[in-house]
Amino acid sequence: MPLPLAPVAAVAAKYGAVALAGYMLARRVRRGHLDQRAEDALDRVPEGMTALRPGDRDQANATARFRRVIRLGVDGPGIEIDAAALGRIRVRRV
Repeated sequence: MPLPLAPVAAVAAKYGAVALAGYMLARRVRRGHLDQRAEDALDRVPEGMTALRPGDRDQANATARFRRVIRLGVDGPGIEIDAAALGRIRVRRV
């Protein structure tokens, strides 16, 4: 007995659209570079969240860091997650 073509075509169109969108996104993303100074700055960020507003009042800085080790079982294999972020918002009247 032959398969009905409409459901097969709908599934193919759906996954084809997802594949095409992924391909187009991959072509638009530029290749980055590793800046060692930025890596060193992220390594110096303390764990937790901090915020600072310097005296000139036109800038706010924030940092965040999350470091955890996750293990499968007591002595099982594990992974370390280290996520760090630096942020700056500057507002100036021009």
